[in-house]
Amino acid sequence: MTDLTVSSALPTTAAAAPQVTARMRETAKQFEASFLSQMLKPMFEGLKTDGIGGGGEAEGQWRSFMIDAMAQQTVKAGGIGLADQVVAQMLKMQEQGQ
Repeated sequence: MTDLTVSSALPTTAAAAPQVTARMRETAKQFEASFLSQMLKPMFEGLKTDGIGGGGEAEGQWRSFMIDAMAQQTVKAGGIGLADQVVAQMLKMQEQGQ
């Protein structure tokens, strides 16, 4: 993982730089969670919800929420590094724009 510090060339005020980077990081984490959710969905498509320990029809209805929660927990625990790469690219794009 890359250490992503705020470049002095980003916003013009020093106080705005951490806020901008924090928003970028949050956006990148949301993107990573969405990506992970989409990657996890196929793993659960063929699973049956009947039988002992199965949640029945309700499990099938609420499964997407469980998958989203799993993806968010994965990101909260450190993720797969996608958010770091997204933030790095966002910072690079902002530096090129100035």
